[in-house]
Amino acid sequence: MKRYTNTELKLKNSFFIKRLPFLSVFSIIMLWEALVRILKIPSYILPGPYEVGMSLFESRKIILSHTVVTSTEAILGFILSTITGLALAFVMNRWKTVKSILYPLLVISQTIPIIALAPLILIWMGVGVLPKIMVVVLVCFFPICVSTTEGLQSADPDMINLMKVMGADHLKIFREVVLPSALPQFFSGLKIAATYSIMGAVIGEWLGAKSGLGIYMTRTMSSYRTDLLFASIVVVVVTSIFLFMIIEIIEKLIIPWNRVKDIKGDDVK
Repeated sequence: MKRYTNTELKLKNSFFIKRLPFLSVFSIIMLWEALVRILKIPSYILPGPYEVGMSLFESRKIILSHTVVTSTEAILGFILSTITGLALAFVMNRWKTVKSILYPLLVISQTIPIIALAPLILIWMGVGVLPKIMVVVLVCFFPICVSTTEGLQSADPDMINLMKVMGADHLKIFREVVLPSALPQFFSGLKIAATYSIMGAVIGEWLGAKSGLGIYMTRTMSSYRTDLLFASIVVVVVTSIFLFMIIEIIEKLIIPWNRVKDIKGDDVK
């Protein structure tokens, strides 16, 4: 019997772990298709993955047009929430009094369901693009602001004191110590917000819009086209994952040292 060295075993385990998510998703899809066929579930209740895929292909043009609208709203809201979230995080890190006033309000704001605030925004701003962008901002602002604030405050105090003893000014300390410490948490907040952005745009469209995946989903639901509803959900998931992967690529380019290592000390991503 062939004996594997530790390096070979580590490579085999790494190969398997990297493909485990794809195997899990593939297994769930196969199980879903099998249950629909075996139990003969009507398509208006639960269509199988094959039927959803065919509906997605046949309606690809109209779904793509709605996806462009939703993605545009999500990206604009994401950019706006990133700018405002970063600005407020820097202000709260610089002035502790501001943080003591605003931080509890930020936490309290997250206890209010966005589905309850969205109708108010639509009433105040109408059914144009702006209220959808504002809903995305409400959803994405909190994780970016809080993650960045915590990251800015995670800088090593000994390193900051050492820089002060060496005569470094505030700008140099911020650039050399504080900012590098905050970047990993900042990107963690960005990745969370990126996945939320599409969902926020869909919620805004769900309550009132002329185009977009949200209003398209309400139309398919009211006409019992469950297959197209699932197709829209697939597009929302794929688009959210795509935004997440873009942020992850940017993170690897900007902070390549922030690589997660396994217990053996090897890079796993």
